[in-house]
Amino acid sequence: MRRHAVQISFLRPALACLLWAGMAGAAFAQQDFSQVEIEVIPVADGVHMLVGRGGNIGVSTGEDGVIVIDDQFAPLHGKIVKAIASIRPDPIRFVLNTHWHGDHVGGNEALSGLGAIVVAHDNVRERMSSEQFNALFDRRTPPSPEAALPVVTFGADVTLHLNGEEIHVFHVPKAHTDGDVLVHFRKADVLHTGDVFFASGYPFIDRSSGGSINGLIVAVDRALDIAGPRTRIIPGHGPLSDEPGLTAYRGMLASVRDRVKAAMAGGKSLEALVAEKPLADLDERWGGGFIDAPTLLRTVYESLAGS
Repeated sequence: MRRHAVQISFLRPALACLLWAGMAGAAFAQQDFSQVEIEVIPVADGVHMLVGRGGNIGVSTGEDGVIVIDDQFAPLHGKIVKAIASIRPDPIRFVLNTHWHGDHVGGNEALSGLGAIVVAHDNVRERMSSEQFNALFDRRTPPSPEAALPVVTFGADVTLHLNGEEIHVFHVPKAHTDGDVLVHFRKADVLHTGDVFFASGYPFIDRSSGGSINGLIVAVDRALDIAGPRTRIIPGHGPLSDEPGLTAYRGMLASVRDRVKAAMAGGKSLEALVAEKPLADLDERWGGGFIDAPTLLRTVYESLAGS
């Protein structure tokens, strides 16, 4: 099937810059992080969510020390460490990366320097170890410093038995990227989804990193298999959520995929599909993030064409 070109100008320019900064280490140096404040949100006993700039951070505290899930941008390191210390001033022992993007792993090097052990899926270390190219944004990301790389990697899953918790970390392939994991605090009933779940808008599916619309839906289904009426869900971006929020997100994903699939079956080009604005009814709820409807349509169209 012929590849149809849609200009990246569909993406909101200011928000596109933020996303690019999340993927390219050098780009965020131009951002002003001085006014960013780190908000600490209690989620469950011993589990907190930190919100600043970039992906949401999960924090587990207890007698065994601190476990951090994702760590945003390097310039925010001091503020993040201070926020964690306000919860409990213990050593940070482990950092879990939900995937490789810079707004989730930018603090790895600094936290590693404090003695933390960085843990991630095999594909996260592989992508961080070499230059990456994102076709959607025409952006190259250089390799990360050695000190930022995960030193413990796994294929399917791993469980940390710390702070009286069973923290089950398991791979969901070809979703947002090819290295995504979900992090389930079994006793606290908390689920950190990384960028598998955007609670604030349409998803970013990084096809250049192995992501796909069908894989993303399967990953959300796996999260929903775990989630119950009392589960608290920390999304990659957006406010703290729950099972109904994740269910609504899943419904949106399936609806977008099915609309694009039907258009493709009818022989409709990507340009014609975008011009019809088929997601207009979804925009009010999901169109406020950094991925707009035309960009999502392009990504889903190309994902289905590639599959």
